Amino acid sequence: MSRQRGCYDNARIELFHSVLKKELVYLEKLKTHKQAKKRFFEYITCFYNRKRIHYAIGYFTSNEYERTY
Repeated sequence: MSRQRGCYDNARIELFHSVLKKELVYLEKLKTHKQAKKRFFEYITCFYNRKRIHYAIGYFTSNEYERTY
């Protein structure tokens, strides 16, 4: 963590939010809060953790990496 109000405090979550917006929010028209909540949950548990590979963890999916270590 950087010092208070440092520019790196939220860098990782901001990156995740930008990916979430590009891959889900901007591609779908979410009409209700309930629908949005359901789609976010499905995206994170079904796609992001199971199928999407990540550079920072050796091109594994989140689930593969967790099982390995």
